[in-house]
Amino acid sequence: MADLVGWKIGLIGLGHMGRPMARALHKAGAAVTVSSRSPGPVAQLAGEGLAAASTARDVAAAADIIIIMVTDTAGVDMVLHGPDGAIAGLTAGKIIIDMGTTKVRETREWAAEVAQAGGTYVDAPVSGGQVGAEQGTLSIMAGCSADALERVRPVFEVLGRNITHIGDVGAGQVAKTANQSIVAVTLAAVAEALTLAQRAGVDPGKVREALQGGFAESRVLDLHGGRMVERMFEPGGPARVQLKDVNQALELAAQVGLKTPTLSNVQTLWQKMIDHGWGDLDQAGIIRVIEEL
Repeated sequence: MADLVGWKIGLIGLGHMGRPMARALHKAGAAVTVSSRSPGPVAQLAGEGLAAASTARDVAAAADIIIIMVTDTAGVDMVLHGPDGAIAGLTAGKIIIDMGTTKVRETREWAAEVAQAGGTYVDAPVSGGQVGAEQGTLSIMAGCSADALERVRPVFEVLGRNITHIGDVGAGQVAKTANQSIVAVTLAAVAEALTLAQRAGVDPGKVREALQGGFAESRVLDLHGGRMVERMFEPGGPARVQLKDVNQALELAAQVGLKTPTLSNVQTLWQKMIDHGWGDLDQAGIIRVIEEL
């Protein structure tokens, strides 16, 4: 693990992902300042030795590198802007890193805004979920200059293993959009296959076990397929967030003039899950929609 002693890092957003990320940075020796909409996680981490801040502006004033880990584009916008926003607390040379899943167009606009304020903007969305955040094994997709990546690489090495420089600002979010498209479709495919096995009178757990190691093997089949078999739907990644990512992917596809029939079909399944009131269930809960159909 990289040694971050002497580094001043802020982290805004202490949900399923942000909390273990903040702990990992603190464990690596960084002086970590945190804030979140919910006061509970802030107080908890303050009790563990991290510094608490009331606003994003205060985090930006205290840190040289500010990580944003919130749910959606509107959340990032709220963190960045306004009198208590992170941009108001920026001084020259500071870096803002958005590690959530955010729209591409807005990401590029905000990067220009941060540059005007004298800072640097990096979009570095992650894949690997809560488990990856807790184990420090996240896949990190970086959109930034090569110089900016080298400046923040020690931070990324604490949080993840597979660090890929995708391209300029916005490129990381394009990669994450592709990732979420594949995940959304694969989750539905695994749910259909396991339900098919069940309806055909075969143990879906045995089918999942047999498929591991073959062409159908995937992280989704392993992790989420296991949750489907065990009926474990406590959220690691809530379904409502998956639908948000699908909608975001369809919006980007429309912007670049691409038809995505498979993703469009799957969108209806995720929307049904929300309509049933299951938006806070884990993504593996999509199997309940397949079963109802």
